[in-house]
Amino acid sequence: MNQTPREILDTILGDLGFVVEIEEQQGDAHLILQVRTSEPERLIGHRDETLDSLQFLVNRILLCQNKEAPRVIVDVEHHRSMRDDAFLRRIQQLAEAVRLNGRPIETEPLNSYDRRLVHNSLREDPELTSVSDAADSKIKRVTIRKRESATS
Repeated sequence: MNQTPREILDTILGDLGFVVEIEEQQGDAHLILQVRTSEPERLIGHRDETLDSLQFLVNRILLCQNKEAPRVIVDVEHHRSMRDDAFLRRIQQLAEAVRLNGRPIETEPLNSYDRRLVHNSLREDPELTSVSDAADSKIKRVTIRKRESATS
């Protein structure tokens, strides 16, 4: 029997000894599992590493159950959503700088989740595009640059 994303996360956290409440929220394109706990720092971890690992595990288990499973976002006490908002504001500032001076700008090295945020934020932009390094590493830079003109 397949477990729901909420059940998977609850099982993982329960086995680790955490007492949590998990609320399901529907995001733009993903289910968000919002975790409430008395120990949010421990679930978030240094530089969000524990939170990222939890999200990765939940999504891997879901994919093992169903190859078509939609991606799930795991958040703790709205930490990820607040961090994402601040991160996207920084990306928009970089994008504005590219618009003004026309020169491409490279981000700091980013994990796959943050790279996806950058690409999605610029997907519909008529002037700008984003490209990830071809390097074979977990952490990569993203280049924000002007789109090639269709008349060139």
